[in-house]
Amino acid sequence: MDTDRMKPGILIFAGTTEGRSLAEYASANSVRCFVSVATDYGKSLLEKLENIILLTGRMDEKEMERFIEENDIRLVIDATHPFAREVTENIRSACEKARAYSGKVRYVRCVRPFEKRASSGQSAETSEKEDRAAGEEDTQDERIIYTESVQDAVEYLKKTTGNILIATGSKELHLYTEIDNYRERCFARVLSTEPTVKESVRLGFEGSHLFAMQGPFAPDLNLALLRQTKAAYFVTKETGKAGGFDEKAEAAEMAGAVLVVIGRPDETGESVEAVEEMIKEYAGEQNSSREILCGICRG
Repeated sequence: MDTDRMKPGILIFAGTTEGRSLAEYASANSVRCFVSVATDYGKSLLEKLENIILLTGRMDEKEMERFIEENDIRLVIDATHPFAREVTENIRSACEKARAYSGKVRYVRCVRPFEKRASSGQSAETSEKEDRAAGEEDTQDERIIYTESVQDAVEYLKKTTGNILIATGSKELHLYTEIDNYRERCFARVLSTEPTVKESVRLGFEGSHLFAMQGPFAPDLNLALLRQTKAAYFVTKETGKAGGFDEKAEAAEMAGAVLVVIGRPDETGESVEAVEEMIKEYAGEQNSSREILCGICRG
């Protein structure tokens, strides 16, 4: 394909509900797009969209920079997962370097809206202090425990007893192996991709202790898993509405399990609606024979 006819372009990195929404918006408005996805699963979600040219596979920072320069990308929209910090940093850095080369690259971060659930939520540190004061060994009430990272959540869980349902993804699943008796206490819910399942099994999560499925899930399914695993703790990331956070919190409350939440990084950016307006505005400035590039990378 002659990419010279596609310049200048818009590049959207995603792998999220927001990224798919932006690709669908561009398709519905006849804005031709390249869509770069990290996995075959991501590709399957978008391959039926019209006006979309799919690219599959992750890009590192150098590849991003080269792609931006070679395709004369003018607007880069980062709609990656809120916890994909390294990817976001790579995208931002690639844009800065490409801008130094062309002087025409704009970077925009599309962020997922989120409001903390009203509850008696507290930090793991605060919870431990209160437990010691009350003479309790662990917390198994309806509180929501906020931590700053998966490692912090693991450190908190090391001091508890009872089963644990893990829904924080496979990337940091190895950290839970630090928990004593983790093969009996811990149950992992991961994506149903072959590499993910193989790695989970390699770590010792297998049989009835491994659930491979694609979310987000309704409260009833979350509740069923909590009850099946007899989980006293449900570990999740602060993913917002798009990531099914409210459904997880509701299920944990119904099951009487403690919700252990890995807090989202603080960041600022634009809403999906604002970014859609940017796409519309930018597309209006382009010749109809040119392509808008949407690169979606899974976090």
